[in-house]
Amino acid sequence: MARRRFQRPTPKKRGAFWTIRFRQDVYVDGKLKRIQREVRIAPSSVNQREACKIADELLMPMNQGIESHGSATNFRTWVVEMYLPIMKPVLASSTYERYEGVLENYLLPAFGGKMLREMTSLVLQQFFSSLASKNLSHESQDKIRDVLSAVLGFAKQHGLLHLNPAEGLRLPTARTGRRRSKPYLTPQQFEKLVAKIPEPYATMVYVAIFTGLRVSELAGLRWNDLGQNTITIDERFCRGDWGAPKSESSNATIPVNPAVIERIHRLKLLSVSVKAGNAVRKYRVVKSDGPEDLVFQSVRDGKPIRDNNILTRFIKPAARTIDLPWVNWRSLRTSHAVWLKLAGADVKDAQGQMRHSRASTTLDIYQQFVPESQRRVVERLTNLVQ
Repeated sequence: MARRRFQRPTPKKRGAFWTIRFRQDVYVDGKLKRIQREVRIAPSSVNQREACKIADELLMPMNQGIESHGSATNFRTWVVEMYLPIMKPVLASSTYERYEGVLENYLLPAFGGKMLREMTSLVLQQFFSSLASKNLSHESQDKIRDVLSAVLGFAKQHGLLHLNPAEGLRLPTARTGRRRSKPYLTPQQFEKLVAKIPEPYATMVYVAIFTGLRVSELAGLRWNDLGQNTITIDERFCRGDWGAPKSESSNATIPVNPAVIERIHRLKLLSVSVKAGNAVRKYRVVKSDGPEDLVFQSVRDGKPIRDNNILTRFIKPAARTIDLPWVNWRSLRTSHAVWLKLAGADVKDAQGQMRHSRASTTLDIYQQFVPESQRRVVERLTNLVQ
């Protein structure tokens, strides 16, 4: 295609607006073509000199050559033909499904017909501001922003955009006027819950709350990852996908109470009864305990566990019997963070135990407001002054 020329069209009044015509490179059916466009740049009440300035600003990226040909790519084409196929092997299956759902339900309907270059910060901010009128939680809006930023950041990484316009976008203020704390289990609630859950799932919950491991890390735990009073996290399993831990900080060895290790090893001695039609069959909880074998295995065949099945069949029903319907795998990890706070753990120690890249994640997301903890701090301050 011929070299792009400097363009400075003269604005013309058409009805109630000043308009300009210019040539722009776009992708049509995967091929780069140059088309002529006519756009409105200002209301007719603006004088011609001001309209010329507005036109120059609009065409400046194109004239200076800082507008990539790739930015003419259609957003839907970029997502469906490039982003999703490339990222599918990279992302965990649960993460990929969540991204796919957000794109299909929110982002493609809103921006599917736009070119990447047309998705400016102003256009995106208008979209997110409009979410205030929809019945979406603040967390859902935040997830939509994260997915959009990931898609446009991928376009920037591969040279289709010079900047990621999703960076710095602000979400509508939460309707409640305050941030809702995530629920956590008290030690008393935890004791009642574990008593209601059969083995080996009770031990899984026990390990989760006393170590802060994610459920995918529990599912990927092997016998050679256990020390006398440590656990090494170097692998995860999530609904059919094996992979490395979530981040570099997540790949670590953490200290644990020896009682946790003892409880895990006790599984080797246990058998459970499972109904099979009218009969009852007994299975060993641990089919094999070689160094590379999994700690938590499927009771029937020793295969890797599926966290969603355990949650819906055993943990949720037990939690509902003690009026805790909100209990899930995430709440166990949150509870661990809160218990560290109640125990007086230093922020950096809590960050290390939770294996977060930033201490702010531990403080702002996982460690919830605890009145008892704050009261003890105030009492210590009073004693210090006295």
